[in-house]
Amino acid sequence: MPPLLDNKHPSAPSVFEPKALLREARRQKGLPAIDVPPICILDPDGDIVRRLRRDGRAHPFEGWPCYHTALDVFTLGGRSVGIVGCAVGASFAVLVAEQLFASGCRLLLSLTSAGQITPAGKPPYFVVIDRALRDEGTSYHYAPPSDYADADPQLVATAVEALKVKALKSVVGATWTTDAPFRETAEAIASARSKGLLAVEMEAAALYAFARAAGVAVLCLAHVTNTMGQAGEDFEKGEADGTTDALGVLEAIAAAAQVA
Repeated sequence: MPPLLDNKHPSAPSVFEPKALLREARRQKGLPAIDVPPICILDPDGDIVRRLRRDGRAHPFEGWPCYHTALDVFTLGGRSVGIVGCAVGASFAVLVAEQLFASGCRLLLSLTSAGQITPAGKPPYFVVIDRALRDEGTSYHYAPPSDYADADPQLVATAVEALKVKALKSVVGATWTTDAPFRETAEAIASARSKGLLAVEMEAAALYAFARAAGVAVLCLAHVTNTMGQAGEDFEKGEADGTTDALGVLEAIAAAAQVA
């Protein structure tokens, strides 16, 4: 039994909880306990945050006590939304997600760039991830071993309908979550393709396992922008580094989710 699977007790409470870290961070930094916006976004690539800051549309959320990240706030579809940039990878994404939900978040949307596995069109396009292959380590601390971590089907259905109404280019399907993007071998890619997986990314499986364990609302989206560098002019996201389309997708889903 490898250490990754040994001595795991997903249903047992943790001795170390996010609220304890947040309490001490607030004490050390002299920050008041202020709730974050009900809807927050993870932006692993950081392109959205950088554009919002450059355009003067985002400003720091001064009450955010996290040691590892900055939380910005901006207006999306007429409401205040939080966004954290550059939280790349399963463990980092869940570290931040735990603290966001302990600070008042009620819906977390994650939108990350991804590599195409099974073509669903010419990149760039978006995938609403309905389940993710658990080829990472974090999810095994939140759920017993299984092949996939599943999204909340109601959240997926809401997102699909919202994007359809807005005529935004997207598909729904499964992805492969890996901790090691530079170990995407030909054999691993062929295996993922044989399973019908649409893309490879680094966060969804862990975020979905966490969401189920914690009873919180998380939806992950992949922005398929590349073929893992196998062709010239790869990794092109579209207008303004893809942020125009990405913000349109996020706005449509946030509006449809009806989070108070």
